[in-house]
Amino acid sequence: MPVRFTAARYDEIATILGYRFKDRELLRNALTHSSSKRKRADYERLEFLGDRVLGLVLAEYLFRRNPGQREGHMSARHSILVKGETCAAVGKALALKDHLVMGRNEMSKGLNLNPTVLGDVVEALIAAIYLDGGIDAAHGFVLRNWEPFLTSPATSLKDAKTYLQEWALARSLPIPAYGVVGREGPEHAPIFSVEVKVGSYDPMRAEGPNKRIAEQEAARQFLRRENIRA
Repeated sequence: MPVRFTAARYDEIATILGYRFKDRELLRNALTHSSSKRKRADYERLEFLGDRVLGLVLAEYLFRRNPGQREGHMSARHSILVKGETCAAVGKALALKDHLVMGRNEMSKGLNLNPTVLGDVVEALIAAIYLDGGIDAAHGFVLRNWEPFLTSPATSLKDAKTYLQEWALARSLPIPAYGVVGREGPEHAPIFSVEVKVGSYDPMRAEGPNKRIAEQEAARQFLRRENIRA
């Protein structure tokens, strides 16, 4: 069923986000996918700005909180904090899937659950909050929702592919090899099946909405299966 932006829904979303919009159209645009009938009012332009605001907020946080760290360490941590998978995790935690505006076909096929879509919407929301309430409002939203990632040990923040590669090299094993072994679904919502091989270990296969996410999932499942990382 298409999402209707009633006063009650605006109130519900404000509670979820911890921010009440003065310009509700900004919020609606941030939650609108390009497949909807609102052709020129989707989240793509906002996503462009939100990516930059997110990067600035987190760069300032790392700079101020880590006065003794070198640039290289901060850059590595920053790249993990702003990556699409992290944004998608925030979108999932906020249950944004229940509030997206998109075409009926896309919704029926579960595009509202797509991690890439959820991550993009989070960036669009950051931009919308920034435009509506300024940098302080955007700063507060980001730090509230990134708090679990900001307080995690640096090793746990490493993405699965990086962690697996470092683990393999530390044991003189070949670099993990990834290969696409299948693709299903329509063009706008494909599902890729990817396999990772590490030396003589049994391969691990996983799926995702794009090759990058599928590779990360294959690496994550390999690490879990071999009791290397939960």
